Amino acid sequence: TGTGKETVALFLHNKSPRKNEPFIAFNCANVTPNLLESRFFGHEKGAFTSASDRHSGLFEQANGGTLFLDEINAMPPGLQAKILRVLQERHVRRLGDSRERPVDVRIITAMNTNPWQAVQEGQLREDLYFRINVVQLEIPPLRQRLDDIPLLVQHFLDKYNRQLSKQVLGLSDEVELLFRAYHWPGN
Repeated sequence: TGTGKETVALFLHNKSPRKNEPFIAFNCANVTPNLLESRFFGHEKGAFTSASDRHSGLFEQANGGTLFLDEINAMPPGLQAKILRVLQERHVRRLGDSRERPVDVRIITAMNTNPWQAVQEGQLREDLYFRINVVQLEIPPLRQRLDDIPLLVQHFLDKYNRQLSKQVLGLSDEVELLFRAYHWPGN
């Protein structure tokens, strides 16, 4: 958490042939399980009580581009099976619809734990793990990459100098040493 998983996913998208197509980021842990299916696959008007309009799901929205799924292991196993089917068949069916729609989406997934450990603990289906584990990147926490601190400091100085019309030039040596000595437990 906080290592920049979405930033890396966006970087990969922007350096790919899909860069001019949609990039959709979605955190699977931030939505209640009963809403996830509608968010992923969409729904037709009247598919359930509050479905007052037709809605395309994340797979359709990202068609041609990239769908970044953070905390994929937070999804219930039944929904993981449906995601696996979409990845295998390259079709989605909206809730309340009898028609399947083709989708061409690159999936980038992330989690804040070791993926194989998530499989062993029953948080991630093993068949889904093998389908999504084409290339695995590990983004170490900041406490393991202290040399990135000056780059991050400069990035945030530039950003907030622009936003706040300030001209802060940098950090004192003392503050930089404090930053390097800090354990960064949340990251």
